[in-house]
Amino acid sequence: MSELAPEKLVIAISSRALFNLDAEHLVYKEQGLEAYSEYQIEHEDTPLDPGQAFNLAKKLLALNDVLSEPLGVEIVLLSRNSADTGLRIFNSIEHYGLPITRAAFCGGEAPWRYIQAFGCHLFLSSESADVRKALENDVAAATLVSKPVDDSASSTIRFAFDGDAVLFSDEAEKVYKSEGLEAFTASEKAHRNEPLMGGPFKSFLSALHVLQRALPEETQLIRTALVTARSAPTHERVIRTLRAWEIRLDESIFLGGLPKVEFLKAYDADVFFDDQQTHCELAAAHIATGHVPHGVANES
Repeated sequence: MSELAPEKLVIAISSRALFNLDAEHLVYKEQGLEAYSEYQIEHEDTPLDPGQAFNLAKKLLALNDVLSEPLGVEIVLLSRNSADTGLRIFNSIEHYGLPITRAAFCGGEAPWRYIQAFGCHLFLSSESADVRKALENDVAAATLVSKPVDDSASSTIRFAFDGDAVLFSDEAEKVYKSEGLEAFTASEKAHRNEPLMGGPFKSFLSALHVLQRALPEETQLIRTALVTARSAPTHERVIRTLRAWEIRLDESIFLGGLPKVEFLKAYDADVFFDDQQTHCELAAAHIATGHVPHGVANES
């Protein structure tokens, strides 16, 4: 059975993911906190440039124009800034007209502690340590590793997910890593009727699916795709797993080990989530890309 979805889809985004704070972060790294604070206050009326997650956040918030209460999307800002230095961030939010009203400014402390208190279902950040902590606390999370990309002309939001260790657990990937492709294929054929356990993004996908069904069908404002290195015959277990979860994906692309980036570009993905660092690095120049540091591929 599919999981019950919340009334609102709540996504936490760090300030460095929502806006481009590279120059400001360099001031902090090279000159220290006091210089950084002075810089932010001096420039607090200068809007920050959009960051990696800006366009995704903008498109998600626009869904509220067509969704009926109590369903909707809320973006929560989480920041290591203090409220004093964070004023520039809220001024930038106002400048771009983003309806973001909730935030936690943590004064140098890790903001992931407030993810569950806000009821968040996804956390996007540029700080990998915070992302790992969120994943350890059963919240879907990804480290954004791309550069800001141009805003898509389409109002449709296209999510692309890797399968193993992202949507699904890494149980099958462990077989592949330890015993090779032949053993992996044999194991998946033998267990084709047994649904895979859920991975860190299962709950987020479930909530997204409910939101998708609430939207007018003709608009297709949300589309989802599985982009996986799997191929036949290991596709069957994946299909049966999603069927058991009562979750429908709009597209499923089984690549059999082919590079993913050209397919992601053809799909016109707004954001792509993968546990493999190499896949993320290849996609990062073209698509907002989130590395999910979970599973056997990310063990030391």
